Amino acid sequence: MSEEADPEAETEAETDPEVEEEEETVSAELFGKWDVTGIQYTDPSTRRYISVTPVAHTMGRHAAKQFKKSEISVVERLANRLMQTEENTGKKQKTLKIVEEAFELIDERTEESPVQILVRAIENAAPREETVRLKYGGISVPKAVDTGPQRRVDQALKFLAEGTYGASFKTPTDVEEALAQQLIGAAEGDVQTYAVNQKEEKERVAAAAR
Repeated sequence: MSEEADPEAETEAETDPEVEEEEETVSAELFGKWDVTGIQYTDPSTRRYISVTPVAHTMGRHAAKQFKKSEISVVERLANRLMQTEENTGKKQKTLKIVEEAFELIDERTEESPVQILVRAIENAAPREETVRLKYGGISVPKAVDTGPQRRVDQALKFLAEGTYGASFKTPTDVEEALAQQLIGAAEGDVQTYAVNQKEEKERVAAAAR
C-alpha cells in the first residue's frame, strides 16, 4: 500500500521560516557594494527605460528585439558605451572595472549612492528635442522634433561616454577620474560638463528650427 503524504508536513515545508528569511536577506547590490533599490527619478518619461538592476552580462542577447535593451542594467549599458573606442573595443571586464572605480570616487566625494548619481546624470543629459532634415523637392530643411524617451537615454549615455573619452584620451587625467567628473557634473546640471553641453546644444539648434 502506498503511504499518503502528510498535508501538515507539506504546509510546513512551504512556509519554512528559514527559507523565507534567506529570501528576504537577498539584496540587489551593484558590484556587491551599492544598493540599487530606492532610486529616485525626477523625469517620469525616461523612468521605464532606466533599469538599475545589478550587471548581468547579456552578451548582446537583447539585440533580437527592438526595445529589449531598456531592460538591461543601465550600468552595463554605460560600460558598453565605453567599449566603443579603439582602446576598449571588446574589453568588457576592463570597462566594468573602470565604472566600478569611478563609482568608488563618486561615493567618496558625494557621500551619495553612485547609482543615484548616474540616474540623475542621465536625466540631465537627455535631450528633449533634436532636428531632422526634410527634403522638399531639392531643398533640405531642418525640422525640430521631440526625442523619444528611449533615444533620450541612448543619447545621454553616448554623451557621457564621449565626454569621458575626450577628457582622458592623451591627457594626464585617468579614465576613472574623467568618468567620475562627467557623472558628478551632469548630475549637478553643470553646463561645463560635455554631456550637458551637448544636450543644451541639441535643444538650442532644435529651437531655432521650429
